[in-house]
Amino acid sequence: MAQNTQMPTVSTGPLSLQNAHFAWGSLFIGTLVILTYHRALAGLVDTWWRNPDFSHGFLVPVFAAYLIWTKKKALLEMRIAPTWSGVAVVAVGLIVMLLGSYGAAVFLSRASLVILLAGLVLSFAGWEFLRELRFALLVLFLAIPLPTIIFNQIALPLQIFASELASSLLTLFNVPVLRQGNIIQLAAMKLEVAEACSGIRSLVSLFTFAVFCGYFLEKTFLRRLVLALASVPIAIVANAVRIFGTGLCVQYWDPDKAQGFFHEFSGWVVFLVSLGCLLVVHRIMQLFLALRRPV
Repeated sequence: MAQNTQMPTVSTGPLSLQNAHFAWGSLFIGTLVILTYHRALAGLVDTWWRNPDFSHGFLVPVFAAYLIWTKKKALLEMRIAPTWSGVAVVAVGLIVMLLGSYGAAVFLSRASLVILLAGLVLSFAGWEFLRELRFALLVLFLAIPLPTIIFNQIALPLQIFASELASSLLTLFNVPVLRQGNIIQLAAMKLEVAEACSGIRSLVSLFTFAVFCGYFLEKTFLRRLVLALASVPIAIVANAVRIFGTGLCVQYWDPDKAQGFFHEFSGWVVFLVSLGCLLVVHRIMQLFLALRRPV
């Protein structure tokens, strides 16, 4: 016979935040989670604060909290159906945390928190709650920097591609250039497309903002996915254009200013232009849908 994996429910009515047992239980579980993950969370916040490439991490929890807030009415009307399956998910989250802690894998330690939260929702509220909150939980992964091994595997090809594209653009503008790998040799000086200039960091930030924009601007999952995926080529090309602009400044203006003020300032300009390109993609999808509608 099929076994029932659901826990016996204490209350069969809708979830009520005024329930004292629920409030105290949530406070107790929340305290345990904070005590368990305080080092991982402190390190994550420190990364957001010290590294501007990951400063968007501060916005991710706020966005996730907003997602939950917008579903407040639906959540309050749902019936609680705890299940033992959630205990297994919690166990997996704790095992992943231990593997990350003792294996010096910071990403695993941080990612395990999302798994743990999913398990807690499943354990105390059930599958319907988890389905309703799945997007808010998945969004939290955007606040966690990529593992170093994956970061390096992606960064090097992006460095080479950005160097190739920037060199081709400089050649079109009659700038003599010799490229060797990620090194662009100009007449005045040598430009090195370092890991920080590979575009992967702006790609992560732009992808995160594309997810945010997709939620507010698009109505369907497919269009949100298209907008998020569009951020990848936009970020890569925009970064190559930034290197191209630096090369032009080296050739026709001042090498010191090109690598100083212009290089730093152009980063913000290129990111804003990239956001504008995302809005263009959104507008194109709107026009495409309008043309497909029957008159």
